[in-house]
Amino acid sequence: MSEDTKVHAEVREQFGKGFARRLRAAGKIPAVIYGHGTDPVHVALPGHQVSLIIRRANALLELEVDGKDHLALVKDVQKDPVRQIIEHIDLLVVRKGEKVQVEVPVVTTGESFSGTIVTVEVSTIKLEVEATHIPEHVEVSVEGLEEGAHITAADVTLPKGATLIDDPELLLIAVSVPAAEVEAEGEEAGDAAEGETAAADEAAAE
Repeated sequence: MSEDTKVHAEVREQFGKGFARRLRAAGKIPAVIYGHGTDPVHVALPGHQVSLIIRRANALLELEVDGKDHLALVKDVQKDPVRQIIEHIDLLVVRKGEKVQVEVPVVTTGESFSGTIVTVEVSTIKLEVEATHIPEHVEVSVEGLEEGAHITAADVTLPKGATLIDDPELLLIAVSVPAAEVEAEGEEAGDAAEGETAAADEAAAE
């Protein structure tokens, strides 16, 4: 764990929307910690620090709560749909060596064949990994792929120790030619055929 993921959490005894608003106004984020059969613990987290940490998918926090340390995985972040202010965070207690199921972002690298476009059908892939070794993302190369090529979950090279949870046939990426180009090629072919027909008619008339 790096120093920037070590977070001091304050246990909170007050609840309700009014108290939550006051917390956020003070630069803190309401959160709840649960898991491993323990009673949920309601806490307040330092807003700026945690906002930076959770930019990373599946962020893992090393929490200090009442002098005790806990590892916690960010499971859900609730934001105001308009202002995008973090309103609440759900944290799942995990242990070193424990495996968890997470959705990991899929990142494409390279460029497909000239004239084609790459469509990302599914932007994440579900894996089972060790809680302390969750990858930031998995990479999929589309270098040189031609029209009609597709990449499924089974085609992804998984990080060491990771297990695929999604259906292996899940379509992640498809390569195609833009419809406008296909239509243009069709029109060009039609024009060429008309030209050949006209030329043949003129030759016959002579």
